[in-house]
Amino acid sequence: MTDDILKLAILAVGGQGGGVLTGWIEDLARANGYAAQATSVAGVAQRTGATIYYIEMCPKGPVAPVFALMPAAGDVDVMITAEMMEAGRAIMRGFVTPDRTTLITSTHRALAVSEKMTPGDGIANSAEVMAAAEVAARRVIAADFDKVAVAVGSVISASLFGALAASGALPFAVGAYEAAIRAGGKGAEASVRAFHAGHAAALGPAVVEAKVAAVAKGVTGPVRLLEEWQGLVARVDRLPEAVAELARPGLQKVVDFQDLAYGAEYLARVEAMLALDRADKGHALTREAAKYIANAMAYDDVIRVADLKTRGSRQARIAREMGTAPDKVMHVTEFFHPRAEEVVGMMPARLGARLDRDPVWQARLARWFAKGRRLRSDGLVAYGMLYVLGGMKGRRQGSFRHGQEVAHLEGWLATARGYLATDYDLAVEVIRCRRLIKGYSDTHARGLSKFDRVLVGVAHVAGRSDAADWARRLREAALQDEEGRALEGALQTIASFA
Repeated sequence: MTDDILKLAILAVGGQGGGVLTGWIEDLARANGYAAQATSVAGVAQRTGATIYYIEMCPKGPVAPVFALMPAAGDVDVMITAEMMEAGRAIMRGFVTPDRTTLITSTHRALAVSEKMTPGDGIANSAEVMAAAEVAARRVIAADFDKVAVAVGSVISASLFGALAASGALPFAVGAYEAAIRAGGKGAEASVRAFHAGHAAALGPAVVEAKVAAVAKGVTGPVRLLEEWQGLVARVDRLPEAVAELARPGLQKVVDFQDLAYGAEYLARVEAMLALDRADKGHALTREAAKYIANAMAYDDVIRVADLKTRGSRQARIAREMGTAPDKVMHVTEFFHPRAEEVVGMMPARLGARLDRDPVWQARLARWFAKGRRLRSDGLVAYGMLYVLGGMKGRRQGSFRHGQEVAHLEGWLATARGYLATDYDLAVEVIRCRRLIKGYSDTHARGLSKFDRVLVGVAHVAGRSDAADWARRLREAALQDEEGRALEGALQTIASFA
């Protein structure tokens, strides 16, 4: 009798609807004359923990079947994973085997804490997981089921249910799947739309991806500002295409950060680099500058953080990710922790400079702001405070912090230009070193410290034929760990021969 039992496992993390998907599969089986049992085991694999849901089913007979409570390695017919790295975990645990397992997985990523902690690119390689899946599974059905679900206003559990129907792994008609969703009642219409989108994605993911990607966002606003914006866009279009490719999003970023005049400043800096660049090098210097000047000009300060926390698009994204319905109340608690340095940075340039040099005031501000604040941004008082802070863009360019950022930006570009005449490749690597500076508060301070140390190391190797290579090594070492141990080792190596 055990030969007739179908065994399905689902790996999903919080908010992905693994429990709902399990319930649909269980109801589907029972509504079609099958005995079924579902269990779940919570885990702590990543984020809030991946849960293993397990379903066994078989046709009803004269004797009640005895079902297992957990999946066993080599004994799973269908493995459904709601994220790419969960597919990798399922393969590593032996749940996916080439003799029997159909693997249905979403190709999108929900990054683990360990991936986010790495200063550089700590994201695991999804291509390696997919290559392993092609070897380990009897059949693989993969698409970005999260994207197709969101595109129709639902969540990934419904689109994965559609992929299961498309796989033909269970002996039920597509209509029976849809009936199982509708039997749940609440939110059924959105789930049915996602079910059909997932079904289509499983049969032809490339077509669905193209349709989802085709959604474009326009730029709207007053006529006067739109004309000014079009003038900036025309300046970008006159740049070499290799440069314009990165200057377009760079311009959008700095205008969103401040205003159109700030966007004009950005283009002026890019155009100044282009005037010194070389066409025979593919304008590599200006291309990199277009990217990293935008990052440098759109730095994270208290105003920026508050602005992002109060945007309607962010609230909508959180609601969507949490799966809240219009008739539900959602509470959002923000963690806000500006240091004394950030508070001083918001002040007018002269006052901020004076307080920055005053140890008494620094100690006082550090004491007042030593602890982070947890603010309920769904409440009027906390939201109002953040909204006012976020609306202080007009005062940003007169602040102490802005003066510091501009001085650092100009010093960095001057350093790159200083190497340009003798070592083009080294100048490009110096531009790329801006990647080290990112984030807010302590994260920004650590990145800035690493950046300064890398440029000191670059100065020691300047003039050598391999200077650009050493600059790249220093930058990559700085990105390896938060504490900077790898960078310190690289600097000691340079000190031994420079």
